[in-house]
Amino acid sequence: MTTATIPKSILKVKAIQRMVRWLDAMPHPPIAIEIAWDQIAAVRWSRTGAVEEFAVEPLPAGAIVPSAVGRNIVDSPAALAAMARVTNRLHASDDDAALLLPDPVIRVFVQRFEEFPQSQKEAVPFLQWRLKKSVPFEVADTVISYMRQATQENGVDIIAVVGRLRVIREYEELAESVGLRAGVVLSSSLAALALLDDRRPTLFTRISDSALTTAMVSDGVLCGYRCTELMARGAELTPKLLLDEMYPVAAYYQDTLGARIESVCVSGTGKRFPEFSGPIESELRCNVRPLLRTSIPDGRIGEDARPLAEGGREALLGWMLSRE
Repeated sequence: MTTATIPKSILKVKAIQRMVRWLDAMPHPPIAIEIAWDQIAAVRWSRTGAVEEFAVEPLPAGAIVPSAVGRNIVDSPAALAAMARVTNRLHASDDDAALLLPDPVIRVFVQRFEEFPQSQKEAVPFLQWRLKKSVPFEVADTVISYMRQATQENGVDIIAVVGRLRVIREYEELAESVGLRAGVVLSSSLAALALLDDRRPTLFTRISDSALTTAMVSDGVLCGYRCTELMARGAELTPKLLLDEMYPVAAYYQDTLGARIESVCVSGTGKRFPEFSGPIESELRCNVRPLLRTSIPDGRIGEDARPLAEGGREALLGWMLSRE
C-alpha cells in the first residue's frame, strides 16, 4: 500500500515524537493539498523547507460531501476547476503531493493487543479481521495503514487508519486529473496534531462544518480518537452540544486510564471561542486554548509560513512542521 498511509514523521514535533514509530519510511512531497468541504488549499515548499507558493480556492456549497462510505465529490466539474486553479497558482504539474482529506473520510482506531504480527503482510489481514465490524464497508474495499506507539504496559499499542478504497480513489483521481500523484494520503486532523506542543494530558478538539474530531494525547501518546457528526453547525452549535460530543473521549481517558485532563486545545470555533471556552473550562476544570493561536511558540513558524497561520491552515501547518 503506497497511498492511503500516514508518513513517518507526521508527529515528529518535540512533544509528539514519542507517539509513533513508523514501520516504513514515507515520502515528503514538495506539495501538500488540503481538500475540505468548502475549499481547496495548497502549499509548495522549497528544497530548504521554506514556503514558496500558497493558494486557496473556494468550492460551491455541496461540491464535496465528506463521507467514509458514499460518494464524496458530488460536483466533479466544480471540484476539478478549483483544483486546477490552485495547482496553476502553485505551478504544479507532474509532481508528487500529500493529500489532506476531511476527517469523516478516514477512520482512526487506537487499540491494544497482547500480541501483534511483526510483518505487514500478516498485520494488515489481522487488522482487517479485527476491525471488520467497526467500519461501515466491506473488508475487501478497505485500505489500512497502521503504526505502533510507545506503551508503558504489557502488550502492543496500535493506531490503525482505515479508509474505503473507492472513496480514497475519488480524491486521488482529483489530483491525478491535474497531473499530480498522491504520494501520501491522511486526514487533516492527524496532520494538525503536530501543532500540539504540550506534554500534559491534552484533549484536542477540532470542528469542521458538521464534523467534530476529538483526540486525547498525553506525553506524545495518542490515547483516544473519535470523529462524529454534530447535531448542529455554525451559529446553531451551542457549548452544551459541543460538550456532549467531547465528553466520551474525555471520560474514557480519565476513567479508564486514571489521569486528569490538564489542557484542551480547540479549533474551528473562530470568533466564538470565548463562548465555548468558559463552559468547557468549567466542565473539565482545565485550561482551554485555541489550537493555532497559543500552541505555536515563537520561532516555530517563520515569516514564510505566516499566510498559513493567518488563514488558519492548521493541517498544512502541521504537515509543514512534520517535514522538519
